[in-house]
Amino acid sequence: MLIKNCTILENGVETVKDILVSKGKIQKIYRCSEIEELDIDEIYDAEGLLVLPGVIDVHTHMRDPGLSHKEDFETGSKACAKGGVTTFIDMPNTVPNTITEEILKAKEENSKDRSYVDYGFHFGGSRSDNSLEIKKVNDRVASTKIFLNMSTGDMLVEEEKTLENLFRESKIVSVHAEEEMVERAIGLARKFKKPLYLCHLSKASEVELLRAAKKEGLCVYGEVAPHHLFLNETQVNNLLMMKPELKSVEDNKALWEGLKDGTIDTIGTDHAPHTLEEKNEKITFGIPGVENSLELMLKEVNGKISLEILQRVMCENPAKIFGIKRKGKIEVGYEADFVMIDLKRKEEIKNEDVVSKCGWTPYNGMTTGGKVVSTFVRGNLVYNGIEFMNKKGRGVSY
Repeated sequence: MLIKNCTILENGVETVKDILVSKGKIQKIYRCSEIEELDIDEIYDAEGLLVLPGVIDVHTHMRDPGLSHKEDFETGSKACAKGGVTTFIDMPNTVPNTITEEILKAKEENSKDRSYVDYGFHFGGSRSDNSLEIKKVNDRVASTKIFLNMSTGDMLVEEEKTLENLFRESKIVSVHAEEEMVERAIGLARKFKKPLYLCHLSKASEVELLRAAKKEGLCVYGEVAPHHLFLNETQVNNLLMMKPELKSVEDNKALWEGLKDGTIDTIGTDHAPHTLEEKNEKITFGIPGVENSLELMLKEVNGKISLEILQRVMCENPAKIFGIKRKGKIEVGYEADFVMIDLKRKEEIKNEDVVSKCGWTPYNGMTTGGKVVSTFVRGNLVYNGIEFMNKKGRGVSY
């Protein structure tokens, strides 16, 4: 397969290249003047389109198994493909919680042949101290996810000795930690010399704690969700309830600054869908997001952030932090995961266009910064701007 006339970033500079793909990987990046002499079965012309590495969203809740009336692997992976996400990592607070090797194996089996994009899993830390189970699965998961604050799924861990054991046995720890719990998590990472991934930062004070930890030389990373960048507490209603909750306009500004100066490493959507009926019936924490994240972030390119930063935090850094092999870059030898974007198509986000099973988006009525027109996973076209095809998603390697 040849994708010609791609506008890609090389060393931070936009340049037009052709990308030759074979056996699912990038074979050559060059300018081909004699296409007719090449033995190529498929040719795509990307003239006028921006081509980025496929987005990697390491913070999703696909609700499968156990909560699949909200989302499942097929509908969630469609939402990913539509949004230019070619790899997602699923969180452990499904039903049952992913806290044993046996449950992880069942979840892996349940996911086969059901996804349009590639995927992986986080393992869960348990208050019952499942550190021995963590040792068994470290090479099969992105991280151990530990909840230091209450969230959906009743996975809160509070006892210090248990936390110490979970940190000690994990290869990398991801945490739901808010305010003072961010400091507690950093302290545990310091004590056990473990890489730490701070999910969905939402406050200026948390960004400062991360900044200080990096200056200290600790291996600590930070993530921000688009809703904490684009929305704030003045807009809160039943639909816009999540954990952590929306904060102030000043917190929005601090998060954008953290992205710009490199303190914050990744964008993770915390895609956590519930049906409209559930959201309207009572306070239910969690919102969808994976379908709109890239197109929304493009609004601020060459404004609050550069295209180089966007590619780094949505594609390159997630793969680097979690050791996801051969993904996140447009380079020879990497898997041919691409998203093609028409930056001239700035469209209104509408609930009626949502493919996620929940059927709504918190960004309804907002305008995008561009339109995803094609998504490729390992050289397979999975979304052409209208239809979904080639359900060949598989588990990633670390």
